Amino acid sequence: MISHDLMAPIMFGGLILFLLLGYPAAFSLGAVGLFFAFIGIEMGMFQPTFLQALPDRVFGILSNDLLLSIPFFTFMGAILEKCGLAEDMLEGLGQLFGPVRGGLAYAVILVGAILGAITGTVAASVIAMGLISLPVMLRYGYNPRVATGVIAASGTITQLIPPSLVLIVLADQLGKSVGDMYAGAIGPSIIQVSLFCLFIFFLSIFRPQDVPALPPEARPKIDWKLFKKILWGIVPSIALIFLVLGTILMGLATPTEGGAMGSVGALVLAAMNKRLQKTLVWEAMTSTMRINAMVIFILIGSTVFGLTFRGVDGDLWIEELLSGLPGGQVGFLIAVNLFVFFLAFFLDYFEIAFIIIPLLAPVAEKLGIDLIWFGVLLGANMQTSFMHPPFGFALFYLRGVADKTVKSSDIYYGALPWVGLQLILVAIIIFIPETVTYFVDKPAAVFDASGPSVDPLAGVEQNEIKVDSSADIERQLRENK
Repeated sequence: MISHDLMAPIMFGGLILFLLLGYPAAFSLGAVGLFFAFIGIEMGMFQPTFLQALPDRVFGILSNDLLLSIPFFTFMGAILEKCGLAEDMLEGLGQLFGPVRGGLAYAVILVGAILGAITGTVAASVIAMGLISLPVMLRYGYNPRVATGVIAASGTITQLIPPSLVLIVLADQLGKSVGDMYAGAIGPSIIQVSLFCLFIFFLSIFRPQDVPALPPEARPKIDWKLFKKILWGIVPSIALIFLVLGTILMGLATPTEGGAMGSVGALVLAAMNKRLQKTLVWEAMTSTMRINAMVIFILIGSTVFGLTFRGVDGDLWIEELLSGLPGGQVGFLIAVNLFVFFLAFFLDYFEIAFIIIPLLAPVAEKLGIDLIWFGVLLGANMQTSFMHPPFGFALFYLRGVADKTVKSSDIYYGALPWVGLQLILVAIIIFIPETVTYFVDKPAAVFDASGPSVDPLAGVEQNEIKVDSSADIERQLRENK
């Protein structure tokens, strides 16, 4: 007979096993949750009343206005992926920076940051830059590892720069404002772009043969025509960034409304570039439908798993496990970031956000850690999931569009230094928390290992699903125990 104390560890281990075997996350979550619920009921360790909260929880997910922003931002990214905006910016900035060593790499980084701020999806950025910039960089003598690495890394900036889908999901799971999460991510985004540019700068000094300047015959004349081409790509992008992010950060629009305006703006940009066609809209709608269905099914599965896990006191097991780590808050942060980093080898950011974050958030809050700062920190860590050899999705996207002459080993080895730069960003956020809190319009004490900590956002209205009946059921069961 299984001991009650072992139910939660066995349940968590069973879920990890199913995921490692390759079963879809949504169905693994639901199946493990229901299976252990039935076992718990038979063994008298789980009260069936917990399952009465399930219909309300599912309805709460489907009626959550915040999650409606995900299909809007996904649709916007799918439209912008093929509307010609990236081509204009990459070509113009590449020609402007071409005479400088590493100029093409600088152009890729800057365009990756701009695309990240208007698309919110990694696939759109990596595919566009891989198709346009990679052949040019290789033609003019760039080291294949540097060229593929900078393109893949610049595409993953999208996961941290607002309006990132990761930040929306994290805000929902942590019960915090998406606007505050976006504001907190501004500083780390700027630092990450700066780190990438510094890496290329040092390469241009110590290994100039890896990032050569364009030869004189390939350099265009820098005149008004070139600046016009650059402005044609950048000005509409800045307008769209303000339309989406500006209205959200200024409090003029909710994330859902900002996403809706962004979708309309993307259609306008596609029409301006004469790319707005029926096939483009149909493909964007199909991609949006698939991603949105995946998110909803994972959410429903994680709800089933979460109810059962709490029913067998799994939340208490996680809390005791993590709050008892040596080093207090610092020890907790180091352990959690190592755990998330290694999980990212096998799980994507949606799965990590929906499975792991709900287990970590209560412990972080109990330790006095600001959840906005904690969410941005985990978002910076989770973006490495796109760059991990050999399972990083950014590497797969790049492999799909790269020429056959580019070796897969070059793509994988080229990603390693950029993963290191992303981990440096994680360390900077931990040890200099003002990089996040400076842009959030609330004073914040993020963590203090020497004394009691205060959550500066405590008492602020939270953007979370409220279903009274399920909450009442859980509270009553908890009191009965």
